[in-house]
Amino acid sequence: MEQEPKLSPQSSSPLSRQTGDEPIADAVADQTQAGSPAADALVVGQDTPALDEEQVKDEIDIQIDLLSDPDWVVRREAIITLGEMGNERCVEPLARALRDGDWQVREVAIEGLGQVGSPAVEAVIKLLRDWEVRKYAIAALGKIRDERVLDPLILQLRNDEFKDDAIDALVALGEPSVEKLVGALRDRDENVRKRAVRALGKIKGNDAIDPLIAMLGDKDWETRLLAAAALESIGDERGREAIKPLLKDPDMVVKMRVERILAKWKKQPISQPANV
Repeated sequence: MEQEPKLSPQSSSPLSRQTGDEPIADAVADQTQAGSPAADALVVGQDTPALDEEQVKDEIDIQIDLLSDPDWVVRREAIITLGEMGNERCVEPLARALRDGDWQVREVAIEGLGQVGSPAVEAVIKLLRDWEVRKYAIAALGKIRDERVLDPLILQLRNDEFKDDAIDALVALGEPSVEKLVGALRDRDENVRKRAVRALGKIKGNDAIDPLIAMLGDKDWETRLLAAAALESIGDERGREAIKPLLKDPDMVVKMRVERILAKWKKQPISQPANV
């Protein structure tokens, strides 16, 4: 697997690329046959111009109005369209849709905020203050490829109720999360360390191997166990060798798990590094 570049707030970063930069005409193509105001303004043919600012505004207003429709299907389709348009004006209605009464609408709102990308970061981070929508805000941050989402997500590893959501979001971001997660391995809170280990094992990045090996010496037996499991998940030979001393671990649960890991590894060929 190729290693992704580090995060950067600039457009060259893999966490800064946005589908919202794509032409708006594609997002409203289906409406050219439905007689929408935006569609009526399009000129059919090879010289079809892109929607101008007023046409974009009109189309966004149409979709925002549809968010008040009692039919969740209509609201869902409006949210999908707003996400595909990727305009900064879509952020506020998409953020509000995270409170929609139907989970299927909330789900596409998460995706839509990810499509809008960097312009949505600040609004979504503010939603983390609201317990009722925090779960969905965390998921949305995991869809936005912007370095500003990392610290808020790492902070959520301290939250017992939303820890799994934070782990999932960091894993969804992938390799760019590794540096922050490796830093979290040194946190004074052992729960944060454990959650960082779990996330690194799921991301399977080569840069996490040595830090995870160091965690095999942690004083907490569960942390050692999780580190061994994470190294098993990555599958690199360095991890295979590093966990062997745990066959003499003072904790019986750790010893038994490592025995199973090594027995399983014997039946498998040595894997290539996770990221070459």
